[in-house]
Amino acid sequence: MTGPAAPEGMLTLDAMRQAAAADEIDTVIVGFTDHYGRLVGKRYDAGMFVDEVATHGTHGCDYLLTTDMEMEPVPGYELANWELGYGDVHLVPDLPTLRRADWLDRTALVLCDVADSGDHTPVQAAPRTILRRQVDAAAALGLTSMAATELEYYLYRTSYRDAAASGYGQLEAAGWYLEDYHLLQGARTEDFTAAVRRHLRRSGVPVESSKGEWGVGQHELNVRYADVLAMADRHVVYKQCLKECADRLGASVTFMAKVATEQAGSSCHVHMSLWRDGVNAFAGDTDLGPVTCSEEFRWFLGGVLAHVPDVMVFLAPTVNSYKRYVDGSWAPTRIAWSYDNRTAGVRVVGRGPSLRVECRIPGADCNPYLALAALLASGLDGIANRTEPPDCFEGDVYAARHLPHVPRSLAEATELFAASPFAKSAFGQPVVDHYTHFFRTEWEAYSSAVSDWERRRYFERI
Repeated sequence: MTGPAAPEGMLTLDAMRQAAAADEIDTVIVGFTDHYGRLVGKRYDAGMFVDEVATHGTHGCDYLLTTDMEMEPVPGYELANWELGYGDVHLVPDLPTLRRADWLDRTALVLCDVADSGDHTPVQAAPRTILRRQVDAAAALGLTSMAATELEYYLYRTSYRDAAASGYGQLEAAGWYLEDYHLLQGARTEDFTAAVRRHLRRSGVPVESSKGEWGVGQHELNVRYADVLAMADRHVVYKQCLKECADRLGASVTFMAKVATEQAGSSCHVHMSLWRDGVNAFAGDTDLGPVTCSEEFRWFLGGVLAHVPDVMVFLAPTVNSYKRYVDGSWAPTRIAWSYDNRTAGVRVVGRGPSLRVECRIPGADCNPYLALAALLASGLDGIANRTEPPDCFEGDVYAARHLPHVPRSLAEATELFAASPFAKSAFGQPVVDHYTHFFRTEWEAYSSAVSDWERRRYFERI
C-alpha cells in the first residue's frame, strides 16, 4: 500500500532542482520562527539552494532568538549576548517542508531547524526544537499527535503602511456589521479570501473552509489537520501568506488576540488527538461523563487541564493576549472541560475515531510550535501520572465563579511558568530560564510605555 499523496505544492529536492533548471523557480526562502512566531531568514537563488544550502544548510545570527519585537538585542540571555559576540546558529533545511510559495512569483519556501554552529546539536530554545522534543516523547510511547489550529484574524482595507503612519487608528474594517457565518458580507472579501484559499492549497497547506466571524471584519480560515509538527509549519506558512497577500492588495490583516476593546478577540483553537498504529488512541469504551473514550484520553485531558497555569505563557504569549479573556465574549475565562460547549476552556468534540480535545485558550497571537508543545507535553504528563480530570461541566462556564480563572496577565503567567516544576521537567531548566527572561522583558517594556489610554484618561483631568 502507498501512503497519502503529498499536498499540492510540496516539492522534493529533485523536483526543486528541475524547477530551478527550467527557471520556473528562481528564489527559495529559507526561514525559521523567532519567539514571536515571526518567520525570519534569507532568500536564496534557487541554484545556490539546490547546489549547496539544501545539503549543507546555512547560518543566521543567534541574536534572532534573543531579540525583541523591534529587533533590539536584549541583554541577559545565556544563549547569545554581547560578551559572546553574537555569533551564528546553523540553519538546517527540513526538506519535507520544501514547498512552492504560490503567492509569490517563482518562489519556494523551506523551514529550518536551528542548530549550534559548532557541533550542530539542536538549539534547545528554538521553538521548533521544543516541539520536536515533545513529538519524540510521544513517539517513545508509540504515539503520534495529530492537531489542527483554527486561526481567526481581522481584515482591514487600510494598508500596513497607512495603518502604521496613523498610529493604527481609524482603520477601515473590511466589513461594517457582524458577519458570523454571513455569506453576503463574506462575499465582499472574496477578492482576498478566495485568493489566499487558492494560494495556500497550492503551497502545501490544504484548506477546509473560510467564514465570517463574530467581529466587524473578522474572519476564520481553516486548514486540514496534520501531525503536530506539520501543523505548526502550516500555521506559519498560513500567516505569512495572508499578511503578504493583504500587503499586495493594499490591505492588512492582524492576528492580535484583542485588536479593539469593543470587538471580539481572535483565537487559535487547537484540536489535538493521539494516534497509535493509524488508529485514534482516544477512542475507547470507558465512560467519562457524556464521553466514551480510552483511559489515555481521560488522562491526557486531565493533564491538559492541570497544567494550563504552568504553560499559559506558551498559549497566551503577549501582553495583549490577556485582554481577550472576557466573560461572554466566546473566549474562555475559566479552566474546565465540557462536551461541545463553547464556554469551556477545553471543549471535547467528536466521537470514536474523531474524538479529540479542543483547547480554546490560545489566541491567534500564539507561536504554534510553543502552543502545540505546551499542550502535548501537558497531555503526555497526564498519561504518565494518570491525572484524573475534574467532572465534566454542564452549563455556562462564564457563570461558574467557583472554577479556577485562567491567569489574568502576562506577568502572572510568567511567574507561574518560572516556578513550575512541570515546565522544568517537560522543557528543561535552560528553556524555562530563556523564555522567562523573554516574557519578563516583554512585560517590562509594556509596563514602562505610556499609552494612548493614559493620555486620554489623565492628560486634562488628573
